[in-house]
Amino acid sequence: MSELLLNSLQYYGAAAGAVAALIVSLDLGRKPTGWAFVIFVTSSIALIGWGFLNDEGKGIGTQNVILLVINLIGVYRYLIRKKPVHGEAAA
Repeated sequence: MSELLLNSLQYYGAAAGAVAALIVSLDLGRKPTGWAFVIFVTSSIALIGWGFLNDEGKGIGTQNVILLVINLIGVYRYLIRKKPVHGEAAA
């Protein structure tokens, strides 16, 4: 496997994860948080690729498979699902 590809996946995954975490920590609202989860998804995909293409990264790859599912839930909750208006929730 190309060393350039592996390094690109590894460093993109790390940098994207840090940027997404910063956006979430700033609490800028639903849309920015949802887009941060989209960035987390791309980070997880990159680190899954890096983890399973690299001889020493299986643990990171496995961890990011789980994080990918969590991040997809975040995308759904913040960007796709309609937030119920206060008082309209079923009792």
